Amino acid sequence: MTVRTRFAPSPTGRLHLGNVRAAAFNWLLARQHGGQFVLRIEDTDVERNVEGGEATILEDLAWLGLDWDEGPDAGGPHAPYRQSERDAIYARAVERLVAAGAAYPCFCSQEALAEEAEEFGEGRTALRYSGRCRGLAETGVKARAAAGEPHVIRFAVPEGAGHVSVKDEIFGDISFPASDIDDFVLRRTDGRVTYNFAVVVDDIDMEISHVVRGVGHLSNTPKQILLFDAFGAARPIIAHLPTVLGPDGRKLSKRLGAAAVSQLREQGYPPDAVLNYLSLLGWSHPEEKEILARDELIASVTLNRVGKRDTQVDLEKLRWVGAQHLAREKLAELARHVAPFVDAERFPRALDHLEAVVDTLRTRLSTYGEVNEHLPLLFPPEEQAAPRRAALGSDPAVRRVLEGVRAGLVRAEWEPVALDQAIRAAGAEVGVKGAQLFHPVRALLIGNEKGPDIGKVLASIGRDEAFRRFEQAVGPS
Repeated sequence: MTVRTRFAPSPTGRLHLGNVRAAAFNWLLARQHGGQFVLRIEDTDVERNVEGGEATILEDLAWLGLDWDEGPDAGGPHAPYRQSERDAIYARAVERLVAAGAAYPCFCSQEALAEEAEEFGEGRTALRYSGRCRGLAETGVKARAAAGEPHVIRFAVPEGAGHVSVKDEIFGDISFPASDIDDFVLRRTDGRVTYNFAVVVDDIDMEISHVVRGVGHLSNTPKQILLFDAFGAARPIIAHLPTVLGPDGRKLSKRLGAAAVSQLREQGYPPDAVLNYLSLLGWSHPEEKEILARDELIASVTLNRVGKRDTQVDLEKLRWVGAQHLAREKLAELARHVAPFVDAERFPRALDHLEAVVDTLRTRLSTYGEVNEHLPLLFPPEEQAAPRRAALGSDPAVRRVLEGVRAGLVRAEWEPVALDQAIRAAGAEVGVKGAQLFHPVRALLIGNEKGPDIGKVLASIGRDEAFRRFEQAVGPS
């Protein structure tokens, strides 16, 4: 069997961690089995669609590296991939079910339906269709429809069906009483088809083998299973992922946390780290590993290791995962990723020796964007640093150390190890070592006696800037 998975978002806002987690699992399963990952846009809910919604979804997925084999921009053998462009396909599917006796026209008005509403506690009512149009004579139905009388098309739930059962790859065997399902609408009076109908038609047409989605869709499953059976199509493998809750324990939604993926991108999280974190929302590695590269995730993610319990977003855990991924990056690659986030207006000298800067700060970073929080360590505000450096030079003992170190640095190769050795050699010449040597030099360079390796600091700020700072303390050489 060729594994074909799909992600079918609605263009009603940006992706949040809950719904993009489903995309991640579908993508990983398709890649693991050498199958296809299909992107389908469910845009029939016109009232809720937002301008640019589809473009932002594609942008977020592309940033995460969840490339799709078929989709609205990529095309494919099952195009079109926007539901709004598939009306002809849905019309044929409706006709097929009506011809088979599995669906029928319903002419009941909203007033008639309201009369059938059942009490549902605390004064609330629930609409449950009685099926009064199910037995209408075929000739009368055709005449009324031909005359333009408004009607919907309803699915004829098989009588005596008992239970609708499904094997869920995560939650196990689940059974739904068929008596709880009324003859639900497939096509509205305005010609638009309903969500459950369109999803099944699309999954059959696009040969989707695995339906992996959030557990919030579990209530839709029995209706969809009945439709698969009515079309005589093989049921896909079904898995419902546990709900992702926000840090406050509340369910994520388009309103709450909808921009989370784009925010993570703006904050400078590595996309591989986000994918890694998404995999940990409900799933665990057989060897309990938590930091996994993309190829490791593809090789190891399986549905049978996804738990049933709701999972909660832990932003501190996400930051930790981000830091671990940054620590794995090669220095040149990390500097290239950090560069777009550097505030060049505040820290113009940072870009001159960016690899050295990143090497000095990398253990402090959880995201690329955090670089600006730590650059003041190497490039403190001049209005604060200059007076402090001048004050250092007023102490004769400190001045002697700084002058000796400056003299030693003149002849040094400007790279961390050589610079560190030059400082130690200068200390030996003036008769100091340890704290007496390094504390004054760090205080001069970064305004603090403790901090990163001095050789790395010097390499980060560059030769000219280093000697400028020495001159502020002890004057010209």
